[in-house]
Amino acid sequence: MEKGKALPVSIDQYISEAPQEIQQKLRELRTVIKAEAPEAEERIAYGMPTFSQEGNLVHFAAFKNHIGFFPAPSGIENFKDELAKYKTSKGTVQFPLEEDIPMDLVREIVRFRLKENLSKAAAKRKK
Repeated sequence: MEKGKALPVSIDQYISEAPQEIQQKLRELRTVIKAEAPEAEERIAYGMPTFSQEGNLVHFAAFKNHIGFFPAPSGIENFKDELAKYKTSKGTVQFPLEEDIPMDLVREIVRFRLKENLSKAAAKRKK
């Protein structure tokens, strides 16, 4: 998003303000995440579309040359072999704009993160 511009207040607004040529990819990514975590809350956090259920699940964001997908460090670590062809950092993977986003992999990562968050929440409740 452009510097000096007000942060979006919803995921719909975020996507509508993204460059036209990547809005469809962002919509597809959102749809896949919602399908895997239908009870997750959608919001904007850190200026990015965020899905939260028992804590942050995943974030995503549009950049000049890629779409960033932020499944937390555990999401990157657990799928490091599948993500090997992409640029990653501790908690982020970059999907180049000129390539299709691997939606099946995104589904698996979201499922993993949801299971992880629900397990942590259940363990906390037992204490």
